[in-house]
Amino acid sequence: MSSDNATSVDTATKVLVIDDSNTIRRSAEIFLKQGGYQVVLAEDGFDALAKVNDHEPQLIFCDILMPRLDGYQTCAIIKRNPKFAQVPVIMLSSKDGLFDKARGRMVGSEDYLTKPFTKDQLLQAVEQYSRVA
Repeated sequence: MSSDNATSVDTATKVLVIDDSNTIRRSAEIFLKQGGYQVVLAEDGFDALAKVNDHEPQLIFCDILMPRLDGYQTCAIIKRNPKFAQVPVIMLSSKDGLFDKARGRMVGSEDYLTKPFTKDQLLQAVEQYSRVA
């Protein structure tokens, strides 16, 4: 089988969604799969760090408020790794605060999405940042 026949799954943008809420992870997964993207899910920062290494996503959505390792810490650790420093990270939060947005930028996140997000908001963010990469 030649590489020309590669399935679209091989070429689809791989997106990691990190959130301790099963509901948010599942809805993000459904929206992203409908958009034609590959999806990897992680339920907290520690889980995410292993999955970033294993799956090498091209884009990461990261919840801010998580147990053990919060979104800011998770983003900072990912961005400190030269292998993943260029991967766009979009913070997810139920609060739409300026402080949260500023703090997200300080740890290297590219953008901020307020929960609950719509399918359009999620897919628009992926399109915007997957082109940059």
